[in-house]
Amino acid sequence: MLNNKSILITGGTGSFGKAFSKYVLENYDPRKIIIYSRDEFKQFLMRNEYKQYENKLRFFIGDVRDRERLTRALEGVDYVIHAAALKQVPACEYNPAEAIKTNINGAQNVIDAALDTGVKKVVALSTDKAVNPVNLYGGTKLVSDKLFIAANAYAGSKDICFSIVRYGNVAGSRGSVIPFFNDIIRNGGRELPITDYRMTRFWISLRQGVELVIKALEEAKGGETFISKIPSFKVTDLAEAMLAGCKKPEVGIREGEKLHEIMVTVEDSMNTYEYDKHFIVYPQMVWSESRRAVPTGKRVPEGFSYSSGNNTEWLGVEEIRELLKTVDLEK
Repeated sequence: MLNNKSILITGGTGSFGKAFSKYVLENYDPRKIIIYSRDEFKQFLMRNEYKQYENKLRFFIGDVRDRERLTRALEGVDYVIHAAALKQVPACEYNPAEAIKTNINGAQNVIDAALDTGVKKVVALSTDKAVNPVNLYGGTKLVSDKLFIAANAYAGSKDICFSIVRYGNVAGSRGSVIPFFNDIIRNGGRELPITDYRMTRFWISLRQGVELVIKALEEAKGGETFISKIPSFKVTDLAEAMLAGCKKPEVGIREGEKLHEIMVTVEDSMNTYEYDKHFIVYPQMVWSESRRAVPTGKRVPEGFSYSSGNNTEWLGVEEIRELLKTVDLEK
């Protein structure tokens, strides 16, 4: 599938881009992987870290806000993984215009550049926060998702499809609860604050996220949203797993924060099908017979929803403790 293919990753120096690049380089023989991002220092660090793959990696300085630069970078590219975004909820709330420029206008630039340069497939990374959004970040990602789905309508006779992969915070990713608790513990803290005792989250590893994107590249016809079936955990259980017997003061839910991560809404359920390890939300629109995605899974029941709060698979304290040993906490 990826052998002898040229792949470009926007925001490629992030945790996903690095993990995806390593996975592909270890399991396939791509022609090249292009890392497209703004930060020259992060590119320098990644170049040194992946030095053994230097003959396959290319580094482009560029911003998804710059359509002309994107178009130049996408010449000769087969597949695009769109991972670039402004993701920090408070930063997006305080800088809404900047979030719109990157997360919405940038998404449209990726779409336009891909349509104009012969790209075959585009997979955009989404987030649980785009589902019933309660903050600006989620709102911009909802618009981004809609843009990528609708982009299939503009493909015409071009051999290209756009699809989405949706998951929540990756275990150990910057700004998430595990490194937050870890910093408190490293600094000698004996209390781990809980915003709300009812709070739950999904547990997904970077590898699972990468594998879902590979599946989307292999199977997407256009407009699908791929969602992993993954276990949930209670944040209070995470705190206990990380610091047994600690005090857990309830400090109140933060602005823009949800009690549970939501992946599939009741409204989406009418177009959602269940598979062994994932769900797919199929598009309501059909652009042409050649782009029609034919579900082979089991249609979910009426009124179905999928959230970390109503999940059927849960991690206990000991299971979380074991999984924590596999988490590479980002510095």
